[in-house]
Amino acid sequence: MQVPPFKATLAALAILALAIPVEARITRLVVEHTETLGHDGYQKLTGHAYGELDPKLPLNAIITDLEFAPRNARGMVEYVATFTLIKPADMAKASGVLLYFVPNRGRINLTGGGFLSDARQQGHVLVASGWQGDLEAAEGMETLSVPVAKNPDGSSITGLVLARFSDMPAGTMSLPILRGGVAGTADPASFDTSKATLTRRTSEDSAVVPLRSADWAFADCTKSPFPGTPDPRKVCLKGGFNPAYLYEVVYTAKDPKVYGIGFAATRDLNSYLRYGTQDDTGTANILRGKITSTVSQGNSQSGNFIRSFIHLGFNQDEAGRIVFDGSNPNIAVRLLAMNIRFGAPSGGAAMYEAGSDGVVWWADYADEARRHPSAGLLDRCRATETCPKIMETFGSSEFYNLRASPDLVGTRVDRDIPLPSNVRRYYFPGVSHGGGPGGFNPEPQPQACCELVPNPNPSSDTLRALQTALVDWVVKGTLPPPSQYPRLDRGELASPTQAALGFPTIPGVPLPDGVLTPLYEYDFGTRFKYNDLSGVMTIQPPPVRQILPTVAPKVDADGNEMAGVASVLHQVPLGTYTGWNTVASGFYKGHIRTNTGAYIPFAKTKTARLASGDPRPSLEERYGTHETYVAQVRAAAERLVRGRYLLKDDADRLIAQAEASKVLK
Repeated sequence: MQVPPFKATLAALAILALAIPVEARITRLVVEHTETLGHDGYQKLTGHAYGELDPKLPLNAIITDLEFAPRNARGMVEYVATFTLIKPADMAKASGVLLYFVPNRGRINLTGGGFLSDARQQGHVLVASGWQGDLEAAEGMETLSVPVAKNPDGSSITGLVLARFSDMPAGTMSLPILRGGVAGTADPASFDTSKATLTRRTSEDSAVVPLRSADWAFADCTKSPFPGTPDPRKVCLKGGFNPAYLYEVVYTAKDPKVYGIGFAATRDLNSYLRYGTQDDTGTANILRGKITSTVSQGNSQSGNFIRSFIHLGFNQDEAGRIVFDGSNPNIAVRLLAMNIRFGAPSGGAAMYEAGSDGVVWWADYADEARRHPSAGLLDRCRATETCPKIMETFGSSEFYNLRASPDLVGTRVDRDIPLPSNVRRYYFPGVSHGGGPGGFNPEPQPQACCELVPNPNPSSDTLRALQTALVDWVVKGTLPPPSQYPRLDRGELASPTQAALGFPTIPGVPLPDGVLTPLYEYDFGTRFKYNDLSGVMTIQPPPVRQILPTVAPKVDADGNEMAGVASVLHQVPLGTYTGWNTVASGFYKGHIRTNTGAYIPFAKTKTARLASGDPRPSLEERYGTHETYVAQVRAAAERLVRGRYLLKDDADRLIAQAEASKVLK
């Protein structure tokens, strides 16, 4: 059988990497602070990892603009990352497992409860490090210092960027230029506003009105009137901004940072901790010879980091060895917009933001709708035999907010994309982004953010059990529970409309029609590498070529989703739990509220239900008594424990909470 050229090239690169006599290129690992944690025999070490990359090495060449980064005397590109490492004080008690937790926008707490507490009890080593070059260094933040790319003659590299502004207080004169919620990622090459554009519109689909270049400035007008004090990171508008409008500024930026180094920095630190003996100063690796298995975990943005890390080939180190044996991208269904000139690593799937534009599926799929070649997230690691065992976990909000649909059924929604043998997928029905706080409260309080009560339905209990199963899969070879997720071939997915999904008509409750965030095909220009979500964007804002079809999980007569690993609360519901909610006020009133689900309680009695016109049976009609409700909670918890989707101590806690609740009391 003829080997495809792409895979033959990858295999050749793997052989080349194996021939290179390198240890992971962490040149220095400096521990700056050590403290003892409580009474569990653990230490917390923090410091900086100093590393360097060879731009000519094929494994690194995929990093956008690395060839334009300044080099040291050895011809290498340098970076510095913070790190936090929690380990047994007596490494003789270590389990051999290293768990790497990807920080979300620089923040991570490695000393929490749940799975983190389980990990410490079992002797695992816990690690986090900086990977985002767009974050400012601050106490308690994991950050990464990366170089600025320059043209060979030393001049600035430039490119178009876009920033958007909405829901500002009335009368605001100046606004920070935020891209992905972060300032300072793209300073203008010129303060001349005639070379840029500022526009406004009354809605996402209304006419765009350009503002006169003389009426705005790159400036701060908080202390002096327009045109204010020149400031590359703020926009000032003569007369002030009006919250009735959405504003967009497009300008030429200069001096992009090489954000893609974040992938290599994570690769090299974890490889060094696993395989390294000493750094270039002769200081011994603090984990030397103690790590036999590695697992990475990331939530949301940091889960997208893991998906991109694997897809771009970074699970192979410079010596050709596997970095992570297992990975759990949680509530993450896209790629990360980081390996892009003037990228926005902190972005979150807003309008015009990249993330769902290329390969988002694990197995090979021909993206005919977008005219992209057949590819999958595992192509590079398969060619080098460095694929981890993968446990993908996400819930309802990821369908409605973050465009999960193509991950499962591609861009034509005509078939289920099969999962490779090293991938398991677990879907949490009826939850918000990351799940709710849980509890059995039949009368929750509304919040100002949303038109509907926020969703309490949890996913953390199931996630804890699955993360435990992932470690066992990696370390012991114990197969995890069967994948559970909605599929087309079982009739569990449909267009996101009331009629197709089967959502009930509930008085005072908006319908799901038009709520789901569309899957847009953008035109970022010919220098953008869509399948890898890498390269250079030359068109801003990008035109929308088409809106691609998407699906969402079907629901029962109560409006609750039917497929996946349902929580105890979802199986014995007190209402309808959705992965979507709508904004209560402001510019986006009535639109989907980002990453927030909704809870629509059942009436307590039949009389109350009939009076309101609610078609869903009341709590009284469903369960009769408090004792019957608790019995059903107990049965649901026991089923999940038997299936290994819930741990016994969590089941006991949930049953006790139900017993103490006010349901039907």
